[in-house]
Amino acid sequence: MQISLHPASRKRRHKATRAEMAALKAALFQIVGIQRPMTVRQVFYQATVHGLVEKTEQAYDRVQWTLAQMRRDGDLPYSWLTDSSRGVYRIDSFDTPQDAIEATARFYRKSLWAEADVRVEIWCEKDALSGVILPITTEYDVGLYVARGFASLSYLHAAAEVIANADKPTVIYHLGDYDPSGVMAAAKIEETLRDLAPEADIRFGRLAVTEHQIQQWNLPARPTKKSSHDRGWRGQSVELDTIPPDMLREIIRAAIEQHLPRDLLRVLKIAEESERAFLTQWAADGGPP
Repeated sequence: MQISLHPASRKRRHKATRAEMAALKAALFQIVGIQRPMTVRQVFYQATVHGLVEKTEQAYDRVQWTLAQMRRDGDLPYSWLTDSSRGVYRIDSFDTPQDAIEATARFYRKSLWAEADVRVEIWCEKDALSGVILPITTEYDVGLYVARGFASLSYLHAAAEVIANADKPTVIYHLGDYDPSGVMAAAKIEETLRDLAPEADIRFGRLAVTEHQIQQWNLPARPTKKSSHDRGWRGQSVELDTIPPDMLREIIRAAIEQHLPRDLLRVLKIAEESERAFLTQWAADGGPP
């Protein structure tokens, strides 16, 4: 990716010129265009990696404001950025049974894991990143659990009930910051799930961020925040947001695919399309008598 702008190390005290703002917008457009969907914080970290801005809260505010302005001006599609930390809760309703059948046909999915030896869950520490990950978990019919750091006991109990009632082992992949709180939160999730579902076969693994990923990808670090969890912690911390979105999605995809029989997704997609067509025709014919 070729992105050029004045180096972030050259501090300016003057207001950015029109040309500088145009260059920043063009560079941000290229970053988001390649790796969409992204969160604003992911865009910020990629901007620091490419030397577009400094790694400061003021620079983050600048990137956030610029992205908002680009969307308002029609220069950046709203769908390229995601924020899953705010949601709308409502139920679906239909005017007729035929409308309900048509909706079922549009969203019909075959169970991908019925023939697999295990079931897989993805756990993510950050709500805002769920929109980045959801395209992959949706494609592979995998549950996405957003823990928001230290998950509540009620949330963990509900998850443990699903695991306990499963007729096969559950493989959990955790995504979180590489810092004292992130590492401890993952350990607490694993400990509590095992305690609440003692008879279940739970296989828990940390998918990101790991020390190997930090070194291999040269991920940007930040000073470790002082907290009650940082005892014995050495060095700086690295946020999950620093992993480029396309790379994050790829490691999730690879982790999931290793548990699926070869070519199963392709075969089920063919069957799924056929059965969806049947439902669509059924709706067109007026549905059940």
